[in-house]
Amino acid sequence: MGCNDNIQANQAMDPPGPCSVTPTPLTPFTSANTATVAGPIVHRIKVPVVLAEPTIQIPLETTIALGAMATEIKRVKKNVFLDQVKIVPEAPFTRVDGTDFFTFQRAKLFIAGHIRKNIEFTTAGATVGACTVSLSDRVVDIPFTGFTELSVAAGTLINRPILGINETSESSFLSDTNNLNARLDKFFFNNLVKFNEQPFGELVAANFFELDFATPEPAAEGTFSTLTEKLVLELTVKVLQTQQLAVALTTVVPNLPGLTPPM
Repeated sequence: MGCNDNIQANQAMDPPGPCSVTPTPLTPFTSANTATVAGPIVHRIKVPVVLAEPTIQIPLETTIALGAMATEIKRVKKNVFLDQVKIVPEAPFTRVDGTDFFTFQRAKLFIAGHIRKNIEFTTAGATVGACTVSLSDRVVDIPFTGFTELSVAAGTLINRPILGINETSESSFLSDTNNLNARLDKFFFNNLVKFNEQPFGELVAANFFELDFATPEPAAEGTFSTLTEKLVLELTVKVLQTQQLAVALTTVVPNLPGLTPPM
């Protein structure tokens, strides 16, 4: 059944057009700001802290096989995917107020991922000399991996990460029969294991600058099957670590007069 099913036989028909639909009316709702009152004071919170937010320049060059004889590149769509964002500290380390927790002022940031490219191109028509062409595409992944420097001195390490170290100690004993020999079967062990918050990465932005061209250069209206790509990726990432912060903040709770407060 179609939009013109009710038309009688031999009746003149209007040119086909879009079918009409009945919109659903919406009910307007009212809204107002909810009044609040001050609650208890908060002295400690645990939140992600930004350690660094660098923009990393990644130059790449690759040759891409299109899998068909192309006549023209129409469009290239790109996205970036990160597989690894890891921070590795470097000496010197600074102890936090006599504890077994340390901070550092320099680190290496290791980055790994890939660029997903969708290349749309035209191919020659089936009939020689025909004015029509077919549109095809090729999806490729271009991997990259490397590292960059982070430091407090250069301003690229905004806040310092905090890491706790593990401790192991043991005690030995003399023989029970005499005090001349050591017990090789009896020891007292103490192991203190600290579980640190793992720094993690967050993708912020990716800026692509690229030059794509066929090699060798095809003749006018000729075909080509490979592309050489020279690309510069400016990748902005955020490196964070969840830390405890000492604050003096006032909580806010909604003031709902319809509720009866407890006596």
